Amino acid sequence: MTAGSAMKYKKLGSSDLEVPIVCMGTMTFGEQNSEEESFAIMDYALSQGVNFFDTAELYPVPPTKENNARTERIIGNWMQARGNRSRVIIATKVAGAMPGLDRSYIVANRADPPLD
Repeated sequence: MTAGSAMKYKKLGSSDLEVPIVCMGTMTFGEQNSEEESFAIMDYALSQGVNFFDTAELYPVPPTKENNARTERIIGNWMQARGNRSRVIIATKVAGAMPGLDRSYIVANRADPPLD
């Protein structure tokens, strides 16, 4: 991904995606790390060839009603600000029931939330 990067990549399962052998966790974004700090962390990771980020709607940790999905919003804000969505691979999961969201939403790779 990054010119001159020593990062090693492997094929992800049976997909055509090549991912680095390191996946960066983001569970502190939005609680322990501010948006500004999170942007700096992601900028650095990407500059080192790490373009594979793990997240969840449950992040940041510890989860609260007020911070639910804050990490995913920060990642989205970063990708929008940097215009780099095509360079980043997001590994996400849904840990609990969310009104209006089901497995088909994730499988379909929808860009917009479902309408209520």
